[in-house]
Amino acid sequence: MQNTVKPAIAARASRRRRPYVDFIFYVSTIDPIMSFSDPLKILQQFNLRAPKTLTIAITGVCNLVCSHCWVSAGADSAVGHVGQQSLLRMIDDFAAMEGQALRITGGEPLCHPAWLELLRYAVQRGIPEILLQTNGMLLTDGDARALSQLGCSKLSIQISLDGATAATHDRVRGAGAFAGALAGIDRLVLAGLGDRTMIFFTEMQHNLAEIPELLELASARGIGSVVTGTLVQCGRAGEESGSAPPGPDQYIQLLRRYADDASFRELYLRIGMVAAIEWSRSESAREECCTFAENPYLAADGHLYPCLLCHAEPFSVASVFQKGLAVALVEAAPLWSELMKISSCRAGELPECRDCTGKKLCAGGCMGRAWGSHGNLMSADDRCDIRKKIYQANICHRVTEITENS
Repeated sequence: MQNTVKPAIAARASRRRRPYVDFIFYVSTIDPIMSFSDPLKILQQFNLRAPKTLTIAITGVCNLVCSHCWVSAGADSAVGHVGQQSLLRMIDDFAAMEGQALRITGGEPLCHPAWLELLRYAVQRGIPEILLQTNGMLLTDGDARALSQLGCSKLSIQISLDGATAATHDRVRGAGAFAGALAGIDRLVLAGLGDRTMIFFTEMQHNLAEIPELLELASARGIGSVVTGTLVQCGRAGEESGSAPPGPDQYIQLLRRYADDASFRELYLRIGMVAAIEWSRSESAREECCTFAENPYLAADGHLYPCLLCHAEPFSVASVFQKGLAVALVEAAPLWSELMKISSCRAGELPECRDCTGKKLCAGGCMGRAWGSHGNLMSADDRCDIRKKIYQANICHRVTEITENS
């Protein structure tokens, strides 16, 4: 197939400093006093959807220095707390755009002295869904009670747990982290928030085999769900930290366990979500490319990125806490429109996709992961070899048949 990527777009797809964007040109089409409908109209003009879920890192401070941290939080060089007034302004802006979900993260958000006030304010402003991401170690009984009284019917708390044992979890997070996380989980359960609590597990070479045991741990404590995601080797994980993603054979073993072990399969279908298993269970073609602007990520240093996983500096907007969210989205619109063009052609352009049996299912994979792992938006998703091995093993058909008959 001929290369349909315009040269300018292809050049921007590689890691390099983007040229200065003439912001004045983009805002010249709107009134000097901007209403919050204006950025949404401009996003629509660039074929972008309105922001639905906004993730804000309210601090770079963390009580841990995890070896696999994507944003290298907790180090001496990490960004400090974002000012409370700046964060309230972001919440105001997002609420005025009728945003549907706010995700508060860090660093460790509980290190920020105003974290609870921010959640309360988001509820007051009418944002329907609130998600708090935390390692759980700093949660007190009072915090858990306050969360239960927040008055948000779609509140969820995500606790990071990277193993079913202390040895496995603490290997990447430090001594005592496992006990601290479980204590935080137990406080949430005691406050009646077990079904609102989600465990997030980062899949790594040393811990993937513990997923079944982690599901059992979560079920025994009354936790609502366990979601996993493969390690991306960037940030601290890309600095010879000793953390590595699982290999293809490890995933095949997990899929065979799912196919052969009825109790694991039943538990997984009730509370689990593992990408590799979902690839095996689904035969549906991927219907669209990435929907940038729908799930933007605002880092603690004030950079706005197109989504939670795509930290592509050339396509970010700086100084957002000073500019405001509406102005930043207007500046971002032409940049993220370029990303849409790149994303839409990945499956047709990537050499790895040409003869792949799962091309229609994967469509080139995650562009943000490609950037994080390789620094190039036109590189294959770092899980490409894993997905090919899964498709070639044909376990997906076996698992689907078992699921349908169970």
